Amino acid sequence: MTHTVLIITDDADTAAERVAAELTGRGVPVVTLDTADFPAHVSMAAHIETGSRGWSGVVGTVRGELDLAGVGAVYSRRPTQFRMDERMSSPERAFAYAEARYGFGGVLAALRQSGCLWVNDPMAAMRAEYKPIQLVTAARVGLNVPKTIITNDPQEAHAWAKELGEPFVYKAVGGIWHADEGQVRVIYTKPLDDSDALLDPAVARTAQLFQERVDKAYEVRALVIGAQVLAVRIDSASEQGTIDWRSDYDSLTYERIDLPTEISDRLVELHDQLNLVYGAADLICDPQGRYHFLETNQSGEWGWLNQRAGLPVPEALADILQLGPAWAR
Repeated sequence: MTHTVLIITDDADTAAERVAAELTGRGVPVVTLDTADFPAHVSMAAHIETGSRGWSGVVGTVRGELDLAGVGAVYSRRPTQFRMDERMSSPERAFAYAEARYGFGGVLAALRQSGCLWVNDPMAAMRAEYKPIQLVTAARVGLNVPKTIITNDPQEAHAWAKELGEPFVYKAVGGIWHADEGQVRVIYTKPLDDSDALLDPAVARTAQLFQERVDKAYEVRALVIGAQVLAVRIDSASEQGTIDWRSDYDSLTYERIDLPTEISDRLVELHDQLNLVYGAADLICDPQGRYHFLETNQSGEWGWLNQRAGLPVPEALADILQLGPAWAR
């Protein structure tokens, strides 16, 4: 009997729609769920008892009912925050939110214990968000990683930069998106060439990540989907885009490429070590043709690359989700 695929995302996610359409065309049942709809528009009644192999019961959604026992694969594409009833007080909403997270979210996460395939497993995804874990794992599987220091000691940062003796960059350890008094601000890669600037006492206020600046011939986004790697060369026509292509999408051009087998194999091994089925890895190719690993994003966007470079991402994801518990690298 064909299992059901659960896709967790928001209602505006057109990329997820393409995966759902691909699965539906293959005759695979699909239910799409926006977690922000719980508890106002989504209901759950889950059961377990002695001897059970997993949770059973039904999740009722605006798109129909989901039989928990029939879920064989979950694509956690773009989970959203629960929306609590505004009629509750602030402490009540905080309590209710935590109960939703551990109750509703916990039942869904527990599907993995029943053999359900997650893309990606929530615990593995949380662990992979830590850039220090990514970098050490990448180094161990044989990928080139830029010389890096993470420190809150201005003297250590200064000594590292002086020994490096070449331009370097600052990057936010926790990603580029940050809340700032009701606004969302973006912190892009910042090039630096003055080691004395690192003696600023402000360096001591939190963890700081500095890396050597790798010369770029071009950049690559490599989508690792199971054992398959779909790669796109990214070139920028602007100075800002060359520093960090995410800062100037209008300047970018894209070309689908095949990475050297050695690099692809190491990227697959990296994601295997991180227990990720899917990841969007960013690399630099230097003028000598060497590839340097920067980071991977377990929920990295691929929709625009699918359109601009003709990547068969929906098909590749559907292949894995269709196999569900039977999938193996």
